Amino acid sequence: MFCPFCANDDTRVVDSRVVEEGRAVRRRRECEACGKRFSSYERAELRLPLVIKKDGARQSFDIEKIRAGMQKALEKRPVSAEQLEKGLNDVLRAVQETGQSEIVAGSLGEFVMEQLRRLDGVAYVRFASVYREFTDVDEFLSAVKTAVGQKE
Repeated sequence: MFCPFCANDDTRVVDSRVVEEGRAVRRRRECEACGKRFSSYERAELRLPLVIKKDGARQSFDIEKIRAGMQKALEKRPVSAEQLEKGLNDVLRAVQETGQSEIVAGSLGEFVMEQLRRLDGVAYVRFASVYREFTDVDEFLSAVKTAVGQKE
């Protein structure tokens, strides 16, 4: 690996440890030329599916869109950044476990809603009200009942 300080390609690994709940390896490296140390991270390369939108258009999977939607739903709610990241990772895992090369946007939205339901009931209802495009109060009440764990 190239040294970010002097661009020398002769670096050695000083220390390695598993991070991000086993999803990455952090390596401390030292440049043989300048002696400076730096960290590198190794993660598995993920092949994420294309997302099929309602209109049939296909677009690349974008975790930042999911993060933005979840953050908006969680705005001013008592959920930590760490909890949000875990929820995002769970959505990614669910998408990967489908094993499909394409996923319908509706399925992706359901994965997100499930994570929001686990994180915060209010955030779940906020997201569901926009995502499911409620047309009447009964649909809204149904989402609230789901959020609090009641059966209809």
